Amino acid sequence: MRLLVRGDVDGFFGLALDNLVQLLLIDSLCRHVLGFSDTLLYGRVMPGVAVSLLIGNLFYTKQALNLARRQGRSDVCALPYGINTVSLFAYVFLVMLPAKLAAEASGAADPARVAWHAGLVACLGSGLIELGGSVVAERLRRFTPRAALLSTLAGIGLSFIALGFVYRTFARPVVGLITFGIVSLTYFGRVRFKGGLPGGLIAVLLGTALAWGFGLAPVGIRPNAPVSLQVPIPVISDLWEALGHGQGWTYLSVILPMGLFNLVGSLQNIESAAAAGDEYPTQPSLAANGLGTVAAALFGSCFPTTIYIGHPGWKALGARAGYSLLNGAFFSLVLFTGTLAYIAWAVPVDAGMAIVLWIGIVIAAQAFEVTPRSHAPAVVVGLIPGVGAWGAFMAKAGLRAAGLGAHGTAAFSSQLEQGFAQGDVWIRGAFALEQGFVFTAMILAAATVSVIERQFFRASLWIFGAAGLSIAGLIHSYRYVGADTALSLRPAWDFAAGYALMGICFLAARWLARPSRDDEIGS
Repeated sequence: MRLLVRGDVDGFFGLALDNLVQLLLIDSLCRHVLGFSDTLLYGRVMPGVAVSLLIGNLFYTKQALNLARRQGRSDVCALPYGINTVSLFAYVFLVMLPAKLAAEASGAADPARVAWHAGLVACLGSGLIELGGSVVAERLRRFTPRAALLSTLAGIGLSFIALGFVYRTFARPVVGLITFGIVSLTYFGRVRFKGGLPGGLIAVLLGTALAWGFGLAPVGIRPNAPVSLQVPIPVISDLWEALGHGQGWTYLSVILPMGLFNLVGSLQNIESAAAAGDEYPTQPSLAANGLGTVAAALFGSCFPTTIYIGHPGWKALGARAGYSLLNGAFFSLVLFTGTLAYIAWAVPVDAGMAIVLWIGIVIAAQAFEVTPRSHAPAVVVGLIPGVGAWGAFMAKAGLRAAGLGAHGTAAFSSQLEQGFAQGDVWIRGAFALEQGFVFTAMILAAATVSVIERQFFRASLWIFGAAGLSIAGLIHSYRYVGADTALSLRPAWDFAAGYALMGICFLAARWLARPSRDDEIGS
């Protein structure tokens, strides 16, 4: 098989466009939400992203060539690889932003640096989980119901990804609706435009033109710094400092589940490639992904990588091994030279937001599509905590927009709960649900699957696990920190008691209840 074929160009445009949208999001969120300086963003974070992309793309290119050589084939497609969209949003809004707000409340000199340190720890933890989990991935996947894993991701995809960009789409409808229409035709309608141009590329080009025409671009001040080499530098001392402050424990309820989901998601995408005829060995494929994420953290990036969904689609386009190599080379050039600053200035996130909205929709839809129909209620149960957590995030953002928690004003406190309750909004439940919601979603969905299958003993084990996490303070335990809430790591005894009673109820069902049909209760 040749290193480069015509189909690799089409595959490169699709994969590179997907990664470019992620990078524009990183640029926008890091600068405008987290307050990163250009020196930190373009001198540390982006070169670290480039290192992680280069490692993975080179590995999967070589892996595809080796498979083609062993099997004497010319139609092998490399595994697609890039920034993990779900982790990007989870780590910005559930790890780095809370760390920044807590640092501001405590009077830290550089809250943005504290947020960066928290992100480095989260990225490192995710990579280590993926790397270590590559050995036991199959066993983990067999133990946890698919509905539990996918519905938790779907909750994040629907809320933190899709709903946020739905708001942005309808705030700027001239750009948002037409680009979403093009993306819908391309990915939902499965059509190709004349001339062979990828639909995603057309959407971004048209969105950029409309953004310039309607005054949404350029974004900010034109970069003044000349294009120059940004050498990736290890940030081991910063990582060590962050670990020494115990930030890993503070956000463990986000890091651990996200690392597991990244692992299982990559495993499922390897299986998707096998179904398309390219059967790659599981352990080295997952280990390479984990190494890419660890390398990202070691060189300054806070954003894990992953094996992308969509291998059969890239293969159908004619992509083979070269599209992965082109992807790694292109982003090495863009990120090692600081060129992304000029791209982010000229191409607003609005131009590519339809693609991200599509990603959120697909993640949510997949949870229903690939699970048994009888497990649909469990998928809905798993969606609720993510949507609820996003609601809590929006409520706090609204309070901050109104000036509460700002310098010189009253900080968030339990008095908020009384005010919300008067409007029949039980914000205390939202704040409690928000903490460790990824664990909560997975456990409740898994327990619901067990109840549907009448495996009541297994359902009780999942719920007793939730009780244990409540006692450990990893879920539902929150405290007020300036203009935010954060995990307190103190026992949430009322939730532990509630889960314990729920588990006892499931355990007793084997003897105290009988099936409504003429079949026996399982164990």
